[in-house]
Amino acid sequence: MQKDFIYLDNAATTKTAPQVVEAMLPYFTESYGNPSSIYAAGASAKEAVDRARELIASTLGAKANEIYFTGGGSEGDNWVLKATVEAYASKGKHIITSAIEHHAILHTCQYLEKKGYEVTYVGVDEKGIIKLDELEKAIRPDTILISVMFANNEIGTIQPIREIGAMAKAHGVLFHTDAVQAYAHMPIDVNAMNIDMLSASGHKFNGPKGIGFLYIRTGIKIRSLLHGGHQERGRRAGTENVTGIVGIAKAAELAVERLEEREKKEKELTDYLINRISQEVPHCRLNGDREKRLSNNVNFSFQFIEGESLLIMLDMKGICASSGSACTSGSLDPSHVLLAIGLPHEIAHGSLRLTVSEENTLEEMERTVDAVKEIVAKLRSMSPLYEDFVRANG
Repeated sequence: MQKDFIYLDNAATTKTAPQVVEAMLPYFTESYGNPSSIYAAGASAKEAVDRARELIASTLGAKANEIYFTGGGSEGDNWVLKATVEAYASKGKHIITSAIEHHAILHTCQYLEKKGYEVTYVGVDEKGIIKLDELEKAIRPDTILISVMFANNEIGTIQPIREIGAMAKAHGVLFHTDAVQAYAHMPIDVNAMNIDMLSASGHKFNGPKGIGFLYIRTGIKIRSLLHGGHQERGRRAGTENVTGIVGIAKAAELAVERLEEREKKEKELTDYLINRISQEVPHCRLNGDREKRLSNNVNFSFQFIEGESLLIMLDMKGICASSGSACTSGSLDPSHVLLAIGLPHEIAHGSLRLTVSEENTLEEMERTVDAVKEIVAKLRSMSPLYEDFVRANG
């Protein structure tokens, strides 16, 4: 990877912080015991896991025994949907989610529909905010679970989680939120927000890949997704990923300590991007709510171009960006999120997502905007559709 590249795809993954790597190293070569063992080397590893669980819990206002370590956000989402509906099948077989969820939720819901469960996909407005009236109307006596993401991974829109949690509680329905993009990027209190279950992933906030956690409120019935040993209090089999657990806890600690400062820095950078692109690139549209969005997220659609061509040409200039979710790269279909907010296919195809970190600089933002302007103009100069548009509009 070239040394002077500009990395603007932090929603896809983040760089593991040096302090996180340093915290993890001893558990590869020194304290490498199995935490389920009874001897001292195992006890040392178990203590590290226990400390990590307590730290993660403290960032959410949760209890340590409500945190279960997973392999990442997708596992947590699968676990919630598959195991919760099985545990509560006697009450009903109806699930509610939103039309703009991550595919870890959507594809699992589609799997459950084939198993006889019924899923209602609630719509969103043009800014990507779930329609609360539609959500409440969707709740039925046989509804067992509502799952709505905390913040969208493509357009950055933050959902009214507190209101959804209160609505679910009032109707006696369990509420899960996929907080993969939001956790450690904004304050979350599971009790104040009436969240029953929450999934998160370490590599989204400068932790290692392959480690995440699932918060499950005390008293919630949920079956195991993985069967085998008695790890994670009998709910998630498999030898604990001690190094990853230590890493995700250290990353969470660092992220929460610097949360306000980091948000402020990221917002300065994204405000710059949004303001300049909006003013200097014609026929573009900011996707998502201007204010109720993650501080590090910018998502634009440009008419008369293909987003894939824009990404390739940005990459040639050393700028790493995306057109949406990293999990859908390679798909020829336009983003389901952009279609859900009402964009036509031809405009949704011309999307660009830029997600910053506090390590990015204003000079990098300047270079990025200049590159976007140049590339969009070049692509449009080769577009018959743009030529026809210019001719028709004088």
